[in-house]
Amino acid sequence: MDTQESRLSIADDNGVTRVEFLDRNILEEAYIQTIGTEIGQLIDKSANPKILISFRNVEHLSSAALGTLITINNKIKEKGGQLRLSDIDARVYEIFLITKLNMLFQIHDNTELAMASFQ
Repeated sequence: MDTQESRLSIADDNGVTRVEFLDRNILEEAYIQTIGTEIGQLIDKSANPKILISFRNVEHLSSAALGTLITINNKIKEKGGQLRLSDIDARVYEIFLITKLNMLFQIHDNTELAMASFQ
């Protein structure tokens, strides 16, 4: 994996930073650290971060990735921001249910519903 090249698609949509994973599997530790760093930089740049992370392409997610999501969520909350997750595959969503992380995160069926929840 080339750590210099982002594995995320990032776009600004009316003050909301939309992040989408380019890879189907988020399992490798170095990749997860890179994602955490990159999203952390987005959070640091904003006084009141609003971030939507879409899992549209993701089929597999490791526990380390979940830990990174928790860290991201905490950083956003410290700055008074908001985090939304969307487009999570049913098999991946089971991990959120088992770990009860579905109670921690605001998870929406699709990007449009997630975007509307910021208003």
